[in-house]
Amino acid sequence: MSLRMDLVVATDDVLPMGEVGRSRSLVIDFDRPEWSAARISDLKPRPDGVVGVDDKGVIIAAMASHLLGLPANPVAAVRLTRDKAHMRNLLDSAGVPQPRFAVAQLGDATKTANDLGYPCVMKPRGLSASRGVIRVDSDSEASFAETRIRGVIGESGGDMDASILVEQFIPGDEVAVEGLLIDAFLEVLAILDKPDPLDGPFFEETLFVTPSRHTTDEQQAIADVTEAATRALGLVSGPIHAEVRLGPDGPVVIEVAARSIGGLCGRALTFGVLSETLESVILRSAVGMAGVRTDAAAPATGVMMLPIPKAGKLDRIDGLEAALQVEGVTDVVQTIPNARDVVPLPEGDRYLGFIFATASTPDAVELALRSAYGKLEIRIA
Repeated sequence: MSLRMDLVVATDDVLPMGEVGRSRSLVIDFDRPEWSAARISDLKPRPDGVVGVDDKGVIIAAMASHLLGLPANPVAAVRLTRDKAHMRNLLDSAGVPQPRFAVAQLGDATKTANDLGYPCVMKPRGLSASRGVIRVDSDSEASFAETRIRGVIGESGGDMDASILVEQFIPGDEVAVEGLLIDAFLEVLAILDKPDPLDGPFFEETLFVTPSRHTTDEQQAIADVTEAATRALGLVSGPIHAEVRLGPDGPVVIEVAARSIGGLCGRALTFGVLSETLESVILRSAVGMAGVRTDAAAPATGVMMLPIPKAGKLDRIDGLEAALQVEGVTDVVQTIPNARDVVPLPEGDRYLGFIFATASTPDAVELALRSAYGKLEIRIA
C-alpha cells in the first residue's frame, strides 16, 4: 500500500539509488547529533515527521523533532534507553519489575558478580542485539567474560575501560513487545514469542512467532509491565521495542528501546485488511494520519534469523530455494553476501539472513520456520 509520502533517508553514508528508490537521501553524522538534527530540521520542504529506525538514529530523530516542533520523546528519555545502567536505575526508582543489578568498574566484574549471586548476566551498557551479553556461573567465567566484553566494546568504538552492567539471570520464557506510544499511552501491536530457550552463555535470538501462545492474563501482565517501563523512562511518542522475561514471580523488563524491532524482522508483522507493514503503521502515526489499523492482518506470522554457527568466511548457503518451497514460508533472504567474513555472537552483530512464514496458527508458523531452516546448509570456511 502506498502512503504517497515523500521520504528522505538520513544516513551516515550515501546510499545506492537502488536502496533509496524514489526517495531522497541526506548525509548526517551519528557522532554529531546536534549538527545532524539541525540538517534534518533545515530540510525543504519542512518534514512532517521524523522516525529513528536504529539505535544510532533515535537520539538524532528526537532532537530533530523538537527543533521542528513535532510530537516526540524527550531527548533525555531517549538517551536513557541507550544506557542500560541509567535505564536500570530509573526503572528501579519507579518500582518496575526487573533483574537485580549492579555496575562493575574496570577489574571489579568478578567481585560484583559474586556479590550479586550466580548465575548472572554481564553486558556492555550501550550495545544492542545481544552483542557482548554473556551469562556467567562462576568467578572464573566472570573474569573471562569481562575481558571478552571489553574487547567487544573496543571493537564497537567504545571505551574499553568503561563500567559494565551485571544483572541477575532470570529463568523463563522471553518475549518481544512491539508497541506504539501515542500521548504516553502504549498500544501493543504484537507480543512475539521466542520459542528457543535463551539460557546462555550467549543470547542469540533465532525465532519470533506471533500471536503469543501465552495466556491472556500473562499477555496482559506483559503489556502492563512494558507500559510501566515506558512511563518510568519518560517515553511518550512513537515506536518502542521491549524484551520481557516471564520469570518465576511474573514478567520482568530486560530492555526497552525507543524504536521498532531491528533488522528485517519487522517484515513479519502486517496489519489491517490491507496488510499494512509495521513501517507503514509507524509512519502514519508519525505524521498524524488517520486510519491506522493495528489489528493483525494474518492469523499467525513469524521470522527466523539465520545464526552464524562459527567465525570464518561465508562460502555460500545451500538450500535457499528448497527452504522457500516449504509450506507456509513466504520469503527467504540472505543478507550477508558470499565471500564475506562472518562473526558469531557475542562479538558479532549481524545474522546471515531471515526466513519468513505465515500460517493459520503459531505452532504451524514455528514448524514451517524450523522445517525451512532444516533445508539449509551453511558453508563457512
